[in-house]
Amino acid sequence: MKISIFGLGYVGAVSLACLARDGHQVVGVDIDATKLELIRSGTTPVVEEGMVELMANVAASGRVSVTTDVRQAVLDTEISLICVGTPSAPNGSQDQGAVLRLARDLGRALAEKSAPHVLVFRSTLVPGTVEGSLKPIIETESGKRDGEDFHLCFQPEFLREGSSIRDYDKPPFTVVGANHAYPAERLRELFGHLPCKFLETSVRAAEMMKYCCNNFHALKITFANETARLCSALGVNPFEVMELVCQDTQLNISRAYLKPGFAFGGSCLPKDLRATSYLAKTHDVELPMLNGILQSNRHHVEEAIQKVLASGCRRVGMLGLSFKTGTDDLRESPLVTLAEQLIGKGMQLSIYDPDVQLSRLLGANRRFIETQLPHIGELLKPELDAVIGEAEVLIVGVSSPAIFDALATHSRPEQKVLDLVRLPNPQALRAEVEGLCW
Repeated sequence: MKISIFGLGYVGAVSLACLARDGHQVVGVDIDATKLELIRSGTTPVVEEGMVELMANVAASGRVSVTTDVRQAVLDTEISLICVGTPSAPNGSQDQGAVLRLARDLGRALAEKSAPHVLVFRSTLVPGTVEGSLKPIIETESGKRDGEDFHLCFQPEFLREGSSIRDYDKPPFTVVGANHAYPAERLRELFGHLPCKFLETSVRAAEMMKYCCNNFHALKITFANETARLCSALGVNPFEVMELVCQDTQLNISRAYLKPGFAFGGSCLPKDLRATSYLAKTHDVELPMLNGILQSNRHHVEEAIQKVLASGCRRVGMLGLSFKTGTDDLRESPLVTLAEQLIGKGMQLSIYDPDVQLSRLLGANRRFIETQLPHIGELLKPELDAVIGEAEVLIVGVSSPAIFDALATHSRPEQKVLDLVRLPNPQALRAEVEGLCW
């Protein structure tokens, strides 16, 4: 293919070299004349393992040219990869000056072009930028429409400095955010040979997942480092601990828990986080990330409370009370916290939980509800249909086929449903359904 690459930093320069190596005709575009001269002479503009030999080879192949002329680069190619920088502004926002200026130039160039052109944004962009900011600029400057005369998409890159050529050849996956089939298919032709999954999604989801990935990487590094600081104070080998943690690929290094839902609770996570924080304090160790987890968890409960209050309704039915589906354990259940807060705000509450019935509770659980939560115990109802029938707002807090079926059968158009579990088929309900964060 004939490809133009705008921005010849790490991502742009490595992409140019690898695409030319793979047989494509590549035009590199940058405002920095020094970078262009280096590439023209077969010298790498970035310090990167393997780039010295690779750039020399592709420059000698005749498949690489460089220019400052945006217009000519667009006219001479069929796909453009935009890799310009998006650094932080002083206030922490994303400085999009370079990509916005480039969008205007790209639009003017497209105005002169009759063949369809694919614009692939690879710069990390705040979600909504492609559709909300760049698309209007390019359409205005070109007098053409996205999806008809040209195609916009977003393809996040996963190149790490120091191993970027290896990462280019063996990425974790290829993600393409596109609103039309044509650009996705062109990128499949370009990158589909790589040994990984080729995943198509929406433009905004692709923009957001890039931030999510980077934040998750930062989270993991910080988690390991906070663990190491506490280990050091306790005389424990942190490498030994983290090596053991990483052996668990069922829960720890896995898809487990990485799904949006309601707050966590139960007899383990909250108390162990508190114990960890206290232990760190007694050894003068600061753990700001771990210390912030319970506070963030409380915010999630508050989110649910605010959505119920915003409904303006007073009669609330809660479907679920235990800390998770399939147990009668009420200890530190976020649904108990939610119920107590709603009672305190004057809501008329009725509760049904298939696993929490006073007649079935035994031992510690029975004593817990009788001594700690007697006011809530009085609100537990034995009949699911009755709770649904009485409520103006229904809060779904546990995943149960019986509950889903009852909602599909008995919910009413005037009712509101707050979904905390991601209902499998919300369209089947006659009520108005709103997810907690979805």
